[in-house]
Amino acid sequence: MTAPRQHFRTCNLCEAMCGLKIEVDGEQILSIRGDDDDPFSRGHICPKAPALAQLQADPDRLRQPMRRTGSGWQPLPWDEALDEAATRLHQLQRAHGRNAIAAYLGNPNVHNLGAMLFGPRLLRQLRTKNLYSATSVDQLPHMLAAHLMFGHQLLLPVPDVDRTSLLIILGANPMVSNGSLMSAPDMANRLRALQERGGRLVVIDPRRSETAARADEHLFIRPGTDALLLLGMLHTIFAENRVRLRELEDIVDGIAHLRSLVRDYTPERVAPLTGIEASRITGLARALADADAGVCYGRIGTSIQPYGALCAWLLYALNIVTGHLDHPGGAMFTTPAVDPIGAPKGMSVSRGGFGRWRSRVRSLPEVGGELPVATLADEILTEGEGQIRGLVTIAGNPVLSTPNGARLERGLAGLETYVAIDFYINESTRHAHLVLPPTSPLERSHYDLIFHTLAIRNGAKLSGPLLDPPPGARHDWQILHELAVRLKQQRGRYPLADRLADAALARLGPEGLVGVGLAMGPYGLRARGRNALSLAALRRAPHGVDLGPLVPCLPERLPKGRIDLVPSPMVADLTRLRADLVEPRIEPTTTSNPDDPAADKPSDTSRGESSLRLIGRRQLRTNNSWMHNMPGLVSGKPRCTLLMHPEDAAARSVEQGDEVCIESRVGRVIAPVAITTDMMPGVVSLPHGFGHGREGIQMKVAQAHAGVSINDLTDESRIDALSGNAALSGVPVTVTAVS
Repeated sequence: MTAPRQHFRTCNLCEAMCGLKIEVDGEQILSIRGDDDDPFSRGHICPKAPALAQLQADPDRLRQPMRRTGSGWQPLPWDEALDEAATRLHQLQRAHGRNAIAAYLGNPNVHNLGAMLFGPRLLRQLRTKNLYSATSVDQLPHMLAAHLMFGHQLLLPVPDVDRTSLLIILGANPMVSNGSLMSAPDMANRLRALQERGGRLVVIDPRRSETAARADEHLFIRPGTDALLLLGMLHTIFAENRVRLRELEDIVDGIAHLRSLVRDYTPERVAPLTGIEASRITGLARALADADAGVCYGRIGTSIQPYGALCAWLLYALNIVTGHLDHPGGAMFTTPAVDPIGAPKGMSVSRGGFGRWRSRVRSLPEVGGELPVATLADEILTEGEGQIRGLVTIAGNPVLSTPNGARLERGLAGLETYVAIDFYINESTRHAHLVLPPTSPLERSHYDLIFHTLAIRNGAKLSGPLLDPPPGARHDWQILHELAVRLKQQRGRYPLADRLADAALARLGPEGLVGVGLAMGPYGLRARGRNALSLAALRRAPHGVDLGPLVPCLPERLPKGRIDLVPSPMVADLTRLRADLVEPRIEPTTTSNPDDPAADKPSDTSRGESSLRLIGRRQLRTNNSWMHNMPGLVSGKPRCTLLMHPEDAAARSVEQGDEVCIESRVGRVIAPVAITTDMMPGVVSLPHGFGHGREGIQMKVAQAHAGVSINDLTDESRIDALSGNAALSGVPVTVTAVS
């Protein structure tokens, strides 16, 4: 009997990049624990990591291609499936034009080395402008602000949490997410260390989240008013002459213009609109300006609202004018070993774009090469020239992750061709004609191209495969590569040079491309000669390589060498903010006292028909909807509950555990209530990723814990008009007791 072997790798289930120590006996996984020797995560893991063993063994996970027929799902050989997929896509485009096919990428793609490197190659072969992804229900406003201000959509500054003395958080819950656009494992201990060294943590959120409960100060804020808070803080900085640019003084353009833009947004003016007292707004601004090492960080709650792009811009501007951008303990940029910003052609991510084309039905702008997914259903359901008739999804479940999922579902059911690269038949892929399942995470190599670019400390780590894939299985990168090749062949134009290049790429594979990126990167041959960081060096370091703390890197890292503090699209959008929030039409149903924390609630609550604001929430045991098929992640008490303040519950005669009907403009769902003072009055919360009660999915554990989908309530017409990002937060809903 052989002794169990140990394997070290990075967990790919969320942004944190936690190191894992896995014990295996043959093909059987004995245990998954935190890797104490991982220099980044230092032994920390969350409950998701052990579920990788359940994913590996899940009987619902597909191991071979499936074709949907009139009588059910039929397995078929790989070559036949790939040939059919390419033929269907080519014929549809030949009949109706390039844009008749759309593609949607779910967020697991960014956790996947093969998908990151080979997905863009397939998208280029599809040659369609109808590209969509989870980006536009998440961080698109930040990417647009980075593109306009810093010159590249991936130049996203991250909080230097290990060295800061003041961390102000808006609309984020890093105790649960371990960072978002900020890879930072074990945030509980990192925040504790911040406080133990005398630092201060402030959280601003409509819910007293897990992070807010740890904070030195928590402030409730009305959903959708974060931009006003930031404007009030900026007003204070300028009015009290606290502007400090430090080393950035010679590369920042627009200081005087920004001063004039924020002049009217006094703390006294924005306080009644945000629900935060003017003195506290002023105090936060002063504290940030006075801190030698401070940072203001905003995430999902600031992004998925009608003013998401303005929030991202103002967050970055606030850190700039208080001297905390590119400064230790502030908002800093990484120096990744494989740099997607400065990598060789074919591995780099584009600088981004804005408004180079628009959607057919609603004329929403392109951002970063893709259109807002809030309009995907419009493009499928609206007849006419350019109508979407076919779809490719890659690791995506848009029915549960995009606004008004029920309407999108109707569109998916009528597509002429739908090819899904996924290993589950879920709420979206059940409508596919072909499902092409890749190998599992433990059967392939992994390197975090994007999350090392967003980490709070520089590092690099390559994880080899733990288990052998089943005979004949395809990795995701192989599926993407072979589909791209077949599309070239379908068109009859596949010159020898292209054939040789594609064959070379297939031989290199993802690991080989990482090796090329390392050689060309800041720790590679060009920079360090014999001491270069290489693929071989990473293979000899299974726990990962620590490359040190973040270091100042401006202006060298900026493509144009300068920062535009007042991009014209942002400036123009302030007019919309002012019209909507500062000078809105008076609604007869609102309370008359603007200082009342419930001022945006209608006054008549006696019948339970008044409007509340619905926000989402992330839970530690989940990140994507498919994780609900892991028994260890859904065990225990039900988690799909509506959180509601006691005052709102009493006004509706609702008691703890009662079922309530939650209704928005687009739909209604029924869920149990959890009454808690952690919610701001007038605001309720549902978690995301549930809604597994639909017919036809093949995920037995998820179906047994179905819950309801928050995106059966979110409204596709509510968007950030500037970026097109879906405004999933702050949706008006009514809540009534179910008898």
